[in-house]
Amino acid sequence: MRGLGGGRYAFAAAVSALGAGLIRPFLLLYAVTISHLSPSRAGLALSAGFVAGLALVPLAGRWVDAGGRRTVVVTTIALRVLGLVLLLAIPGPAGFICACLLQGIGNQTGPVAQGAVVSSLAVGYERDAVLAALRSLGNAGLGAGALLATVALGSGAVGMRWLAVATAVGYLVSGVLIATVRLPDEQVPSGQRRVGQLRVGQRADRRGQPIGPADRPVLHRLTIMNLGNLPFALCFDILEVALPVVIVTQLAAAPAWSSGIFVANTVMVILIQLPVVVWMSRRPRRHVFGIAGAVLAASYLGFLVAEAGHGAAGAMAIAVVSVLYTLGEVLYTGVGTALVIDAAPPHLRGTALARWQLSLGLGRAIAPLAITLALSISPAALWLPLAVATLIGAAVIVRHAPTDSGRQDSGRDGSGRHESGRQEQGAGLVGNRGRYGEWAARRRARAVEQAELGRRLYAGGYRSERIKDRRPR
Repeated sequence: MRGLGGGRYAFAAAVSALGAGLIRPFLLLYAVTISHLSPSRAGLALSAGFVAGLALVPLAGRWVDAGGRRTVVVTTIALRVLGLVLLLAIPGPAGFICACLLQGIGNQTGPVAQGAVVSSLAVGYERDAVLAALRSLGNAGLGAGALLATVALGSGAVGMRWLAVATAVGYLVSGVLIATVRLPDEQVPSGQRRVGQLRVGQRADRRGQPIGPADRPVLHRLTIMNLGNLPFALCFDILEVALPVVIVTQLAAAPAWSSGIFVANTVMVILIQLPVVVWMSRRPRRHVFGIAGAVLAASYLGFLVAEAGHGAAGAMAIAVVSVLYTLGEVLYTGVGTALVIDAAPPHLRGTALARWQLSLGLGRAIAPLAITLALSISPAALWLPLAVATLIGAAVIVRHAPTDSGRQDSGRDGSGRHESGRQEQGAGLVGNRGRYGEWAARRRARAVEQAELGRRLYAGGYRSERIKDRRPR
């Protein structure tokens, strides 16, 4: 990441990611032991916070596009701190419900702003690496949260409250550090920044940012990509919902198997997320998406075959297949957000990230109901349709997702990216000269030439949608 500010943000985001992972298992245990709520009511409160956060995701995207990238990140962290303060200050169910709502809003809107900030502080495949590192830290926090909350239970209510205080302090430190990070300005072509400067053929969205002819193709492709992402989003509930039900009800194995598989998955994600993402960075992201879909679909079929066993033997087979599933999950999570950041026009990046977050949230919202309903019919009713839907989603994304400007992709470029996006990527490749060698230098030279030609064409009165074809009005 760029400079001292990038390093400061990376440290602060790491603290925040650990806290976000830690708080999920902690809240449920806190509700049962201290707030004296039943597990069902606690789950309802957590779901309400999840839905409230999703409802505010579009607002966060518009706020980011209006220039509030860092402000949105700090605000989401402040909401999490306030939620923990209310949890400690208000005893009983009322405090827990307030905490769930504020944590849900912060956790759902935070990734939108974080992706925009990372896109400003890192370029090219470095974005993939930074996002992968933050996801690994989130998984580490998830495992640590379950462990620390269990240990805190041994000291009673005092230990649980001190754990909440420590988490709030960590969030507070993270917010203060992020507030001091200075972000570089987004470079948006002149004439595309204000509604008053719209040219013929452009329209403004509800936020007042212009959507020109050059924006529409990439936004259309990103919309198709969001639809193709829906079956992928169901993969996150495989370990938490599907496998525990299968192991206990279908295989009649000990529940400890599902816990062991979950822990092994968490450890694998922490260890291999960053190396795998960096290794796959030499491939176009949409191709990695296709590989992830194939690997996940193969794991779903593997789970179906493994269920032919019984007891510990079947559970062991599922544990082996879960390694393949984890690899698919790592590949999928390593490219999705980075592809959206790379493809979206800079002045609409917050909107694009918000829509991506909504597709993830919608998939995760329907996952528990869809999984349990399918398993109530038969295992094949879950694994076969899920494998087919994932393969179809992968094919749609490979075919329609925008082409990476920073990858060696021989496919045609139908993304309709702005010249500013190309110039930004060309500048990013300079920092990776050791990786790309002479190809990076040639890419940079072409980007500079295109940017200069675009500037002259704009000055000469050429329309933006015809710059690429070099045609006059």
